[in-house]
Amino acid sequence: MTRIIGGTAGSLKLQSPAKSTRPTSDRVREAIFNRLQARDVLTDSHVLDLYAGTGALALEALSHGAKSVVMVEANGKAAAVCVANSKLVQKALEKADTWGDAKTVAKSVSSFLATETNKFDLVFIDPPYEISNQEVTDNLAALNGKLNPKAQIVLERSSRTGLPELPSGMTLDESKNYGDTDIHWISIS
Repeated sequence: MTRIIGGTAGSLKLQSPAKSTRPTSDRVREAIFNRLQARDVLTDSHVLDLYAGTGALALEALSHGAKSVVMVEANGKAAAVCVANSKLVQKALEKADTWGDAKTVAKSVSSFLATETNKFDLVFIDPPYEISNQEVTDNLAALNGKLNPKAQIVLERSSRTGLPELPSGMTLDESKNYGDTDIHWISIS
C-alpha cells in the first residue's frame, strides 16, 4: 500500500491501480524528500510529475508545502487514481488549514510537454522501466523553457538502464542507487 510519508498529510494511504503502475517505494520516496527538504526546494514550489502513476511523488510534495502540482499520466485508470488521491490529500491539507493546488492531466508526456506553457521548480520523471533512454532524453529536452531558474529534476530509472543522455543546459548533480532503482539528481546549468 502506497502512503504519504510525511508533511501535513503524512501517513495518509493512497489508492493504487491494479498492476498498471510501479509506485516509488516508501524508502526511496523518503530519501528523495529528505534531500529535497535539505535543499529547501519544496515550500511554495510548482511541481511537475511526469508518468505520475498514483501521483505519490507530486502529492508528497504537496504534503510538504508545494504550492501547486501537475500530474501527467496517459493511462486512464492511473489518471483516475491520481484524481482520487489528490482529493484525499487536499482534504487532509484543508483540515490542517493548509492549501495546495493539484491538477491531473490525462495525456501522454510528449503531448503535454508540447503544449504546456507554465514553468516549474521541481520535476519528477519516473517512467515505466521499459521506456527507452531516448524517450527520457527527449522529455528532458522538451522541458527547455518550462523550468524556473535553479529548477531541480529527480529522475528515477532502473539500475540496469543507466543514465540517459542529458540535453545541453542540464547537469547531473548526483546518482544514488537503491537496489534495482537509481535516482538521478539533475540541475539546470
